[in-house]
Amino acid sequence: MSAPGGVVDALDEPDAAIWSDVVGQDAAVAVLRRAVADPAAMTHAWLVTGPPGSGRSVAARAFAAELIADSVRDRQGPDVADAAAARVLRGTHPDATVVATDKTVITVAEVRELVTLAQRAPAESGWRVIVVEDADRIVERSANALLKAIEEPPPRTVWVLCAPSEQDVITTIRSRCRHVALRVPPAQAVADLLVRRHAVSQDRALTAALAAQSHIGLATRLALDESVRERRARALEIATSVRGVGDAVIAAGELVEVATAQATAAATERDAAEKAELLRALGADGEGTLPPSVRAQIRQLEDDQKRRSRRAVVDGLDRAMTDLLSFYRDVLAVQVGADVPLVNTEQAADVRSVAAASSGPEQTLRRMDAIQTARTRLAGNVAPLLAVEAMTVSLRPQG
Repeated sequence: MSAPGGVVDALDEPDAAIWSDVVGQDAAVAVLRRAVADPAAMTHAWLVTGPPGSGRSVAARAFAAELIADSVRDRQGPDVADAAAARVLRGTHPDATVVATDKTVITVAEVRELVTLAQRAPAESGWRVIVVEDADRIVERSANALLKAIEEPPPRTVWVLCAPSEQDVITTIRSRCRHVALRVPPAQAVADLLVRRHAVSQDRALTAALAAQSHIGLATRLALDESVRERRARALEIATSVRGVGDAVIAAGELVEVATAQATAAATERDAAEKAELLRALGADGEGTLPPSVRAQIRQLEDDQKRRSRRAVVDGLDRAMTDLLSFYRDVLAVQVGADVPLVNTEQAADVRSVAAASSGPEQTLRRMDAIQTARTRLAGNVAPLLAVEAMTVSLRPQG
């Protein structure tokens, strides 16, 4: 590793480019870079937390990239180190493993595979780094399989777990990790990233960053994809179009229909490919002649895919509700005369119209409470249409 020296001049070093996509997180980056530069600051288990869109996984990958690059620089030179970092960031370096899931939990079997991998010596560098992007989905029975690997890791293995908050991670796991907290990045920093990375205009970038409330991934989709902007605009129209119970029921049905269609479109091809791959791995030519053990694995895959599809629907609805919350946040800001920028700059006229038409801040707060209640119900497995209908009915004007 490089000689200790902290990170006083870290941003002047070539490795600073590794961190260029980690925006608005100077304090957290300083902690991680100091650990790379100074063995005394290094630990073998890290927990990176931050709100959605803050760049948890981006920071974790950058940490893995610099750690691996630094371990080969003195021995193999800067060109090899730079190439190693680029491979880590692309996801092609054998010593860096990134685990992400769109399922509701990370299973015991998946954790055990990682534990086995963690025991292997690095193939090309001085470190084996395992990044788990969704550590909050490691349930207790899976955490027990991971615990010993984190308590007594091999000397050249580093675990980097990512989650929204410390409380989202099983206590026995988080207590054995060094915690690094990210914050919501400034909207302007996110906009600058979009301009630099995707060459969009500054106006579009800032509008997207504000609308996404500095969620980097969502801001990127809003800046680049017209259909995403249109879906968001339709969700916000609920605030102005719902005048009675009939309107509320129709709006709820449309919202659920759109979320379901999106989830189905995203899953159809992927589910078929997963099933075909499983059949190939099992040496099966077709389902008609499958033995019971193989049929059981196919059923398990289909059950996992159904759970993933439902989660995609819930996630889509939750995103729409979050957008509605931002609209009423703007309404409330106008009503109380708060000196803060609007999140929904393109809907500013609608925001002011709803603010003027409502009975006051109390009604706006009740509407926001109704949206939060719907989000809670969805997370608790209430039927999506019922939860959304109850919400939209609560958003209608009160006589």
